[in-house]
Amino acid sequence: MPTEPQFLYVVLAALFGLLFGSFLNVCIYRLPRDLSVVAPRSFCPECGQQIAWYDNLPLLSYAVLRGRCRHCEKPIGIRYFLVELTTAILFVLTVSEYGATLAALKWAVFDAIMLTLFWTDFEERILPDELTIGGIFAGLIFSAFVSVPGLSEILISGPASRSRSFADAVIGGLVLSVPIWILGWAYGRMRKREALGLGDVKLLAAMGVFLGLENGLFALLIGAVTGSVLGLAYILWKRKDAGTYELPFGSFLCFGAVIAPLINRR
Repeated sequence: MPTEPQFLYVVLAALFGLLFGSFLNVCIYRLPRDLSVVAPRSFCPECGQQIAWYDNLPLLSYAVLRGRCRHCEKPIGIRYFLVELTTAILFVLTVSEYGATLAALKWAVFDAIMLTLFWTDFEERILPDELTIGGIFAGLIFSAFVSVPGLSEILISGPASRSRSFADAVIGGLVLSVPIWILGWAYGRMRKREALGLGDVKLLAAMGVFLGLENGLFALLIGAVTGSVLGLAYILWKRKDAGTYELPFGSFLCFGAVIAPLINRR
């Protein structure tokens, strides 16, 4: 049975996750369109009418309105509901594992970035620099306070230090992104078409900086396998041209990035 403080942290994590998930929905819609995520207030993307506060309550408003805008009655995408719910679940899992610590904050920030990038790539095939490059810098900052596992644990004996953690974050980011970028560039030159966007490369760098080398490679493996299986199944189902259809590879990478540390917490 969880203690009273732990239970309180979990409840607060769920509530904060719901509220933050609502903000992530704003980012998912506005960042690919180069709109401010601060102003104006939330509005219906169909009719442009501003949404009242009582129609903007996470999960509850979607259920009360039955997934439709109060003004134009056009459907509200199920993504809004899923993002709020998923953010709350991920925050609860993080706080349950780490408690009210800086490590919990690190993984909450990471999950929020990955969740937003998952949907921007899935819907718009865009991985905004604000989140990929911003994620790289955020991961490097966190590495000074929350240890990043990596090669130094094997090569260097003794207690962990900020410099070693920072080095492992840098190594993780470089190893995950640079070889993939080289392979993608070489393949693109041979096939005369872009094989891997720079957004995916920057996403891999952010993943490596946060996760470290081992979990970063594990996340890449999960993303690649999931993308291959589900992507091929979708192409066959929809009868798409496998040579030209653009899969949201970044979405699959984000999925692997969120799953990997849940399976192998370090």
